[in-house]
Amino acid sequence: MPHDPGPAFRALHRPGDPFILANAWDIGSARMLAALGAEALATSSAAHAFTVGRPDMGIVTRDEALAHAQEMVVATPLPVSGDFENGFGDAPDTVAETVRLASEAGLAGCSIEDTALPGIDVYDTDFAIERIRAAAAAARALPRDFVLVARADGVMNGQYDVEEALRRVTGYAKAGADCIYVPIPPGMADIARICKAVPCPVNALAAGSFTKVSRAKFAAAGVARISLGSALARATHALIRDLGREMFENGDFSGLGGASGSEIDALLLKGAQPE
Repeated sequence: MPHDPGPAFRALHRPGDPFILANAWDIGSARMLAALGAEALATSSAAHAFTVGRPDMGIVTRDEALAHAQEMVVATPLPVSGDFENGFGDAPDTVAETVRLASEAGLAGCSIEDTALPGIDVYDTDFAIERIRAAAAAARALPRDFVLVARADGVMNGQYDVEEALRRVTGYAKAGADCIYVPIPPGMADIARICKAVPCPVNALAAGSFTKVSRAKFAAAGVARISLGSALARATHALIRDLGREMFENGDFSGLGGASGSEIDALLLKGAQPE
C-alpha cells in the first residue's frame, strides 16, 4: 500500500467512467478481488457483520470496524474505503473523530450515512448536513488525502423519496462531501438525476434490481464508481445455503466441485503482491 493511498483513490472517481469498488469481507476475499482486477477495495458493514455472525443492525462497534478495515488495508496494495455506517454516533463530533481514526488506520476514505442506527430512522435534513460538514472539516484537516462519501439511505429504507434525497445530497456536496451515494433509488433515471444535481462524483450500488445494469449503462448515467455493498458476500452465503441444503437434505455433494486449492492459492498470492 502506498504511504498515502488517497490521491490514487480520488483519481479513480471519474464521472461517466466508473470503476468497480470491490467490497471484501476478509483478507482472503480482498486478495482474490485484487488478483482478479479490482482497483480499490471497500469494507461492507453488512458483510463484516455476517463474518462475525451478527445481523446488519449497527451492532458492530467502531473499534471492531476499524480493526476489520485495517486488516483490509494491509491485505493488498490497493486503496481501501471504510463503510462506517452513521459514523458510530449521532453527534457531529463523533463522526469527525471516526474520520480521523479511519485515516489513522490507513484508509483512503470512508462513507457516512444518515441513518440513526440501530434502526432505520433518519436524521433530519439539517442535522444530517451538519454531520457531513463536521466529517468534511475533519477530512480536510488530515495530513493526507481522504475521500469522504456522504450517503442518503432513506430512499432505500423507505424513509423519504428521491426529491428529499436530492435536497440532502446537494446539501452534503455544499458541506464538503467528496462523493455522493444514494443506494437503490427507484431506477436509472433517478441515478442520472442525482449525477446531474451534484458537482462531485456519484457512487451507485450494484445490488437488487441494479445487478441487471451494466457498467456501460451506469457510465451513461454519469456514475463515477460502482460499489457492491454486501451483494458479493450475500452471493457467497447463498452458495453455502444452496449447497448445504443439497448435502443435508438430499445427500448430494455434486455441487462441491469448485475451484482447486492451487488456483485459489495462486490468486491469494497474486492479490497480496505489491503493484
